[in-house]
Amino acid sequence: MTSSTHTSVYKVSTGPAGRAMAQPMEAALVEALQQHLTMERCASAAYFANSIWFAERELRGFSQYFKQESLNEQSHAGAFADYLLARGQTVLLQDIPAPRQTWNSVEEVMAVAFQMEADVTSSLHQLYAMAERSSDMRTTVFLDPTIDNQVDSENEFAHLLGRVKLASNESSALLIIDGELTNGNHKPAQLA
Repeated sequence: MTSSTHTSVYKVSTGPAGRAMAQPMEAALVEALQQHLTMERCASAAYFANSIWFAERELRGFSQYFKQESLNEQSHAGAFADYLLARGQTVLLQDIPAPRQTWNSVEEVMAVAFQMEADVTSSLHQLYAMAERSSDMRTTVFLDPTIDNQVDSENEFAHLLGRVKLASNESSALLIIDGELTNGNHKPAQLA
């Protein structure tokens, strides 16, 4: 009696680190995702520096708010790293510059933070457009909730910048805003 063994060999695509991947990614999109991950890490460092600046000025609500934002940005960077890994890519951590640590006013801190959020939003939109051009639906699906959350963050920073501008650098008004931030009141009014 003769037995026959049937062996099937499956060819699975792998990424740069040797990890299995279901769909290859365009190199330009991978590079752009890496750059965005770095942008999120830079934002985390910047917000931590802002937290320190506010703590030095006894504005604990602002300090607490920026500390949490720093942690949020680090989490966003982690989500991009997780996504790259899930797609079989190698995560490259690039050097990040030391964040700015000197400011002339609370309004200046808030204006720069708002602009950073707007830049992150623009970066996400560019990533989305790149993913669409390369028919990479996995990436567009990944980016959809990220973009929604980012638009909310940009709106929140615009609101806080508006509140700080309204305060006109008056100590008592800034202390009221600081107290609101201490109590977690940082969302803009909602009409819907």
